[in-house]
Amino acid sequence: QVQLVESEGGLVQAGGSLRLSCAASGRTFSTYAMGWLRQAPGKEREFVAGISRSGAITYYADSVKGRFTISRDNAKNTVYLQMNGLKPEDTAVYYCAANLVGSFDDGDYEYWGQGTQVTVSS
Repeated sequence: QVQLVESEGGLVQAGGSLRLSCAASGRTFSTYAMGWLRQAPGKEREFVAGISRSGAITYYADSVKGRFTISRDNAKNTVYLQMNGLKPEDTAVYYCAANLVGSFDDGDYEYWGQGTQVTVSS
């Protein structure tokens, strides 16, 4: 198993930037595909970004493409989400997640962090 702990989110003005990190412990980090998902109030959880085990392949939701960047450092057992050009509609609880199958499908994530709140003010 792997345990995931997200960094603290925060409050940022529209157009601003924020970087989330997620530290993993337990089983070898590089065996997991990683992802970030989010859930806004009253909405279903949605996929935001995913990254392959090596970091060579990334995948983004259309709503964040060009604004968010996912990356990972396997030596530090950490995955990051750099968020630029934030919009009020990005307000949500953001979750770090991991899966062993190497999938970007949001239904395949097996392990989850506790979530961190990101609020974007207009």
